[in-house]
Order: sequence, then structure tokens, then C-alpha cells
Amino acid sequence: MASRFVLNETSYFGAGSREVLLDEIKRRGFKKAFIVGDKDLVKFGVVKMVTDKLGSFPYDLFTDFKANPTVTNVKNGVEAYKKSGADFIIAIGGGSAIDTSKGIGIVVNNPEFADVVSLEGVAPTKNKCVPIIALPTTAGTAAEVTINYVIIDEKTGRKMVCVDTNDIPVLAIIDAELMASMPKGLTAATGMDALTHAIEGYITRAAWELSDMFEIKAIEIIAKNLRTATFDGKNMEARENMALAQYVAGMAFSNVGLGCVHSMAHPLGARFDIAHGVANALLLPTVMEFNMPVCIKKYGDIAKAMGVDTKGMSDKEAAKAAVDAVKQLSIDLGIPQTLREINIPKDSLELLSEDAFNDVCTGGNPRDITQKDILELYKKLY
Repeated sequence: MASRFVLNETSYFGAGSREVLLDEIKRRGFKKAFIVGDKDLVKFGVVKMVTDKLGSFPYDLFTDFKANPTVTNVKNGVEAYKKSGADFIIAIGGGSAIDTSKGIGIVVNNPEFADVVSLEGVAPTKNKCVPIIALPTTAGTAAEVTINYVIIDEKTGRKMVCVDTNDIPVLAIIDAELMASMPKGLTAATGMDALTHAIEGYITRAAWELSDMFEIKAIEIIAKNLRTATFDGKNMEARENMALAQYVAGMAFSNVGLGCVHSMAHPLGARFDIAHGVANALLLPTVMEFNMPVCIKKYGDIAKAMGVDTKGMSDKEAAKAAVDAVKQLSIDLGIPQTLREINIPKDSLELLSEDAFNDVCTGGNPRDITQKDILELYKKLY
């Protein structure tokens, strides 16, 4: 069986690397930008840190989308893009901005998918999306290098996971200076999102040698830097390392998929607007415990990457140490540890388990899982 690995064309790394933006735009012959930027990032001057590098180059700014973007946000963005006369998109923000940009870019160049809902899963789009230049402002989603995006269908209240090689940005600029304004809570949540990507990508059914190489390195970098980045936000070395780690994790999970942490996190975001990183961080240790019987050896690798000295431990002890190290990191960062803490109604668990079981990520979970199993995991976390 062939194993496919898809990456974006070009990426730049390092504090201040947004300096290359205008040269790259000119080199590609673009004429006008459609900037998709988060309202808060406009308010706090982060978008300006990018637009200042454009000089007199023309652009329109689109900010009409939510932290968990919706079908309506994408449709409105498509109309705004068409009216703007732009020929490419600059996405400035976390996963919400980049995912919105992907949805817009795909629909503009594949109008037969204008209802957006038809993009769920692996959509048979024919054309590359509008060229996207992505400048992430969080160190978590790695949306700038993945072939995935997530959009909420308001009618069903579900998060749609869309997988499409045609949506990958043509250029990513991973500039840690754009991440320096992230508050402690957001740094922690997005960092745990990156760790979840790396761990689930390492143990997913489709994982193989090439993806393993990326994921285990990402875990190692995150374990060494996330606490510092969270509690000493001005430490640019830690910021840059987290920016790199989330990108490295993204290169791999984009190609091999994820698991039940993500399938359980998605309905929490869709139905209760819980931040994706918080949901992942809360769920991760418990789902790891469930998967442990089929991941013993790989959990030992994870323990070592997390900085645990596993000498003298049995395989089972090392596996448990991996789960404990992940849970301790989550606690140290101040992540909520129960669904009650994030105000999830207990009577919603059945519906959440149904949504999670039907999520596209469930198929990648390394251990077979039923809807009843998922419900029991939610109950255990309540």
C-alpha cells in the first residue's frame, strides 16, 4: 500500500520572518490581497504588524468570523472575496482564521461546493483553492501546513472536519513575534493542542516511520518549552521552539490523521463553544489511558520524549509514566480537569458521544471504540 505525504510549498521560520512577505507576494505576481484576520488581533495590533510590511500594496480586510468558524462565516467570506477583486488570501491568526481562509479559497475556485456542507470529509474538489499565505499567531493548530480545516454546520450543531489536498497554503510564515502577545491561557491551550496532535499522530492507525519521526520530535520540543512559553511569554526562544514544534507535529498528523481525543473535542467546541485546545488538553490523558493496551511500546517512547527517565521500568510502567507526564503538564498549565469545570451539562453527554462516534477522527483511533465507550469516557471526565 502506498503511503502519501503532502506538505506545503514553502515556509519561513524565525522571529521577524514576516519581512519576506512583500517580496514573496511580488515574486508570485499577485495584485491585491484579501486579508482574513481575527477582530482581536486587529484590536491588539497584531494584524498591523503584518500589514505594515505590505507598504502601499492593496488589500481588503475581512474579520467576520468566529473563534469556531461556521458555514455562514465561510459563505460571507466568499462573497466579500469576490467583491474585493483580490487574487490571493493572507490568513493572519490561529486555526479559526486559517480554516476560514481555506473554506473561502476552496469554494471560490470550486463553486459547485458553495453550500460548504458538502466539503465535509474528503471532498472531491477539482481545483486548487485561491492561493493562501498563512501567518499563524498561535502555536497549536498547524493549520498553515495541514490539508485539514474545521467548520461548524450551524443547522446540525456539528463540527465538520474537511480534508482536502487542494486547501494547503502555498506559503507559511511562522514568525514567533506574532505569537508574543498570546496570553498565558491561550499559550497553554494551543500548546496542549499541539501536543495532542503529536501524540495522536504518533499512535494513530495510519502512523508510519516518516510520520513517527516528526511526531516524537514535536513531543520532545513541546515538553521542553511549553511551560516556559506559558509562564514567561517574553521568552522568544521558547516561543520560537513552540512555533516550530506545532508545525512539525502538523506536517505529520495532516498526513496520517488523529484519534478519539479530537473526535471527542470537536462536539465540545461545536455545541458549547469550548476552545479546541482546552478540550483536547482535558481529554488527552483519559483517552490515552483507554488506548494504552494497544500502544504500550509507543507510550514508552512518548514517556522518554516527555523527559521521563524510564530506566528500570517495565513497558507497562513506562506507558503509565507517559500518561502521568501528560496529565501533570496539563495540571501545571492550569487546564481544567473536568467537564463540570467548563460548564458542560451532564444531560448532554449522550448527544456528545453520538457526535464524537460519528466524527471523522474516530476511525484513526488505535484501539477499537464504541459509542458506549466514548460515553463512559465523557462520564469519567465529568
